[in-house]
Amino acid sequence: MPVNSLSSPRSQAGFSLIEVLIGIVVLSVGLLGLAALQLATLKHNQSSTERNMAVIQTNSVLSAMRADRENAINGQFNLAIDSAVSSGSSFASGVLNRWRTSISNQLGEGASGAVNCKAALCTVTIRWDDSRAAQGEREQTIVTEVFL
Repeated sequence: MPVNSLSSPRSQAGFSLIEVLIGIVVLSVGLLGLAALQLATLKHNQSSTERNMAVIQTNSVLSAMRADRENAINGQFNLAIDSAVSSGSSFASGVLNRWRTSISNQLGEGASGAVNCKAALCTVTIRWDDSRAAQGEREQTIVTEVFL
């Protein structure tokens, strides 16, 4: 008795082209998401590195001020954020010149720092451009207050 080919179930031999295309689309979306995650990680890492550099620079000038506490308390280290460092030959002038140069080298050309001491309370401010940050302000500022 002949078997009717229309009524017999057919076994599936492999993936259809549609299933393969859907798999490729899903894989592509996943890889694009992974690339976006990597980009965001790099931006945050750069921003974090710049914040660390600013803290290191703050500690650097504070260490010098502690070494010359009397002159720091008397205002020899006072420096406004946008003012030029005096070209004197004092310890404070040398420290501030090297400090500002180091800030510019590590945080970019527009970065700057300020020191303001009133009696024993000293405030150190560092400002820089963090325009590559993922979601945040372009201008970042770290302010540190210490008693010498």
